[in-house]
Amino acid sequence: MRPTLSDLTVGQDLGSRSIDVTRTDLVKYAGASGDFNPIHWNEAFATGVGLPGVIAHGMFTMGAAVQLVADWAGDPAAVVDFQTRFTKPVPVADTTGDTAAGAVIEVSGAIGALDADAGTARVDLTVLAGGQKVLMKAQAVVRLA
Repeated sequence: MRPTLSDLTVGQDLGSRSIDVTRTDLVKYAGASGDFNPIHWNEAFATGVGLPGVIAHGMFTMGAAVQLVADWAGDPAAVVDFQTRFTKPVPVADTTGDTAAGAVIEVSGAIGALDADAGTARVDLTVLAGGQKVLMKAQAVVRLA
């Protein structure tokens, strides 16, 4: 059931989720996005340029975060705007041959503002990896009935 604007209040919790990330996920994302920058798959290259290791694509992290909002809204097309600032990379450890994730992205959301005239709700997201904020001011605008 899709949420309606009249059922929402500022501060209302939308829930949370944990997203396991593996190096295989990064390779798949690279293929889909065309972003084959070696910092997303080559440990030696990533550390050689001063990174803590292989890191997730920024757009991968954004997409993983906003999925919480799209699922809550019941329609990905209801998300009419999404903006954020990147604050820290998401290092993804090599767990080849292991079923464990190389990183976990924690996402939670809450209603930040309601605009009855526009029929929209702003969802404020908190996005963490390794206990640190990796996205700052992550906000999605959702058009609701």
